[in-house]
Amino acid sequence: MNIISFAKKNIVMCVALFAALFTSIFVPVDKNYAEYFDFKTLSCLFCVLAVVCALKNINFFYILAQKIVHLFKNTRAAILALVYITFIGSMLIANDMALLTFLPLGYFVLSTTGKEKYMAFTFIMQNIAANLGGMLTPFGNPQNLYLFTRFNIPTAEFVKIMLLPFTVSVLIITLCCLFIKAEPLYVEDVHPHMSKIKTFIYLLLFTLSILIVFRSIPYIFGLIIIPLALFFLDRKALKMVDYPLLLTFVFFFIFAGNMARIDIVQNIFSFLLQKSTLLFSVLSCQLISNVPSAILLSQFTQNYPELLVGVNIGGVGTLISSLASLITLREYVKYNPKKVLSYIGMFSAFNFAFLAVLTCTEYIFL
Repeated sequence: MNIISFAKKNIVMCVALFAALFTSIFVPVDKNYAEYFDFKTLSCLFCVLAVVCALKNINFFYILAQKIVHLFKNTRAAILALVYITFIGSMLIANDMALLTFLPLGYFVLSTTGKEKYMAFTFIMQNIAANLGGMLTPFGNPQNLYLFTRFNIPTAEFVKIMLLPFTVSVLIITLCCLFIKAEPLYVEDVHPHMSKIKTFIYLLLFTLSILIVFRSIPYIFGLIIIPLALFFLDRKALKMVDYPLLLTFVFFFIFAGNMARIDIVQNIFSFLLQKSTLLFSVLSCQLISNVPSAILLSQFTQNYPELLVGVNIGGVGTLISSLASLITLREYVKYNPKKVLSYIGMFSAFNFAFLAVLTCTEYIFL
């Protein structure tokens, strides 16, 4: 019964495990498996998760949510603020880190004001904002950094390529949020205790995590300093880390890595890229996610402008088109385990609508 209960609470991890095991039938385990894992990403995830848990334990997000409610005062404005914060955050600290940081904030804003009915919509918009907001900068999405380096793309050209889909994304996201009713928000003016010293230290640790994302500091320092600091300041935070989410990434890395090594998959992509790099890079993301798609398809084309756009707008669509989407699903299931199917339905409707508009726009202006 404990196993069944664990599986229900971690359905995304179980699906990722099944996908990894299934593809391992076609690609037996060997030394190349070690190359699948992005240890920097896994380390950053762990560090951010741990620090976010510590900030939760000192009521940081509750107090920040209160300030947002007092500042924006209605549902529409608050949701727009949450989405824009996530959008900007993805440009600065990458999409995965932005979601891990700001999804809990969205939950606290809605739960403390009794507006949980908007949680699915808000999480989905934050997810789309994270995936599409990061496209404008070389470090906003992992696939950007890879392609930026592989093809030696000049920074000005990179921004020029991504400016159109970025602008269209901002407009559509804003339009969607404007349809939310401007219901007044109210939250009890409670002032829970928050240690100023711990807040300062935890924000320093969070800054350290960001510097690791920017590759300013080797990730090994984060793995040493953050757990050590929390061991003395808040051991509970280390226990609260979402380890099933980390395992989800591990299993998904295996699945994506195996898919990229299956000959028939490589042959199909090589053929299809000759027809339309943009269209089939978008399609590839729906099947094996955007980062593996960028790595795989870059072996078969020099058309980096279309590839770059394709693996960025392709981050919306299916649940596996971006690892960031799995983070959002995992967080939503944590708060609303009985509404998973309705969430997936709404998620798919919005994501495929965004994908269709962005793909058509690129085709028109190519």
